[in-house]
Amino acid sequence: MTLSPRNLLAVLLLGNACAWAAASPDADRLSALRAEALALEHGEGLPRNPALAAQKYCEGARLGDAEAGYRLGWMYANGRGVARDDRLASFFFALAAQQGSADAERMLAHVGHEAAPPPRCMYDETTEPVVLDNPTPAQRKVIELVNRLAPEYGVSPRLAYAVVRAESNFDPAAVSSKNALGLMQLIPETAVRFNVRKPFDPEQNIRGGLSYLRWLLAYFKGNVTLVAAAYNAGEGTVNQFKGVPPFAETRGYVMRIREYFPKDEHPYDPAVVDPSPELPRIRVRTM
Repeated sequence: MTLSPRNLLAVLLLGNACAWAAASPDADRLSALRAEALALEHGEGLPRNPALAAQKYCEGARLGDAEAGYRLGWMYANGRGVARDDRLASFFFALAAQQGSADAERMLAHVGHEAAPPPRCMYDETTEPVVLDNPTPAQRKVIELVNRLAPEYGVSPRLAYAVVRAESNFDPAAVSSKNALGLMQLIPETAVRFNVRKPFDPEQNIRGGLSYLRWLLAYFKGNVTLVAAAYNAGEGTVNQFKGVPPFAETRGYVMRIREYFPKDEHPYDPAVVDPSPELPRIRVRTM
């Protein structure tokens, strides 16, 4: 399945809704961001810089500011400081219209409904999709599932993809020597814990793995190294050793995850679970 621009927009909005749930920007912040973009666009109080203005408008649109999305659509529709692009204009007008802008809804009639895919500035850590050059058929199917499902759980598609790659190398029928099953190698206890009844079903397996990653991210307060170590060895083992366990397998696993997802921290939802009681001591030993 290939996502259309409209479906990509829906996935993006859903992913951002999950990411915003823990810390939604207030109206003052959005207003200040929009004012800065306006000043940069028109050179009023700041040196004129349309490219930077477009970035600021895009950030505002990503955070839910309909007016910012409308203004960026207007820039693309009229070639004001950026190259004219009706498809990008259509994307931002459609986004602003979904966020409540009647002006943007009217502008869609002029630029058409053939929207471009979401530009990169519309993604954050938990929504930027995995994009590979010339993926294999097995990779393509997994990428499509990961890009669609991960934002629902507030998990970066890139982090989820790194786990799938390290765990099963994209084989939905994989079974390990420890009876870990499927794409994200769920052991039976983890499958039960996250309500996975068919671990060899790719979507169920990925949803289970994403549920576990979301839980681990909250438990270790977004520390990617600890999350990777716990996915391999269990959160109890990470607590026991006050950090990455001294096992060659786990340390190699953490390195493989960090190769594709090099960020130290990942956004997390603190409402999912209380953090590890060992975290203050763990942090001292892993930084």
